[in-house]
Amino acid sequence: MFSRDLVGGYMLAIIGGTGLSGLQGFELVEKLALKTPYARAKVRLSRLQSAEKEFLFLLRHGANHKIPPHQINYRANIATLAELGVTEIVAVNAVGAIHGDLLPGSVAVPDQIIDYSYSRDVSFFDGKLKPVHHIDFTDPYSEPMRQRILAAIGAANAHTKTGGGVMARGTYACTQGPRLETAAEIRRLAQDGCDMVGMTGMPEAALARELEIDYASLALSVNWAAGLSKEPILLEDIHAVLEKGMDLISSVLAEVVAQS
Repeated sequence: MFSRDLVGGYMLAIIGGTGLSGLQGFELVEKLALKTPYARAKVRLSRLQSAEKEFLFLLRHGANHKIPPHQINYRANIATLAELGVTEIVAVNAVGAIHGDLLPGSVAVPDQIIDYSYSRDVSFFDGKLKPVHHIDFTDPYSEPMRQRILAAIGAANAHTKTGGGVMARGTYACTQGPRLETAAEIRRLAQDGCDMVGMTGMPEAALARELEIDYASLALSVNWAAGLSKEPILLEDIHAVLEKGMDLISSVLAEVVAQS
């Protein structure tokens, strides 16, 4: 049986996306599974070995990346984390770059989001299990969490002496997936003011806000979005960037956990 006392007064959760199936320097303490009104969800109680800090790690796409973005049960995932006492979430997202400064391999900490997805269960307050309620979503990401991630990126770059590129803010476009976008769709997103594109940012961020969980994104640019490069988008190239970029992501997450 899970005990919140096992991890102290509050709990940090990390949601891993594409490329983040495991974390370097972290130890698995216990696998947990909870049944929610929305579905059963699995999480891992993990420990940062260097600091003896514990947190929850949730694989957004499930084991072996089996669940496509449009079929993820976001409500079950967020409800499970809330039930386990989570008050803070760092969500890792792989994104395609739209803004010219977001070179593949660099990271961003978005401060805004536009939702282009559809047919997803987007709210706990759907009038069934919970009465209809309208949350304030003016600023979709927690500013204190964003600043902690940015500080962690600075510390990780200083330790590794990589000095990788960082976008301290930006607008994340959440598309439906699982296909990648057309060049025309990316032109539309750019005209709308979007700086990066992914498939998992929503409704995850809104669901966390509904349950009053501080939520922020650590986005890794893995390729130029469609039509912004002369080269075709190849999965092997994306995986190569992911593999290299996860070293930095793991270092940043270690800093966030150590400071929690």
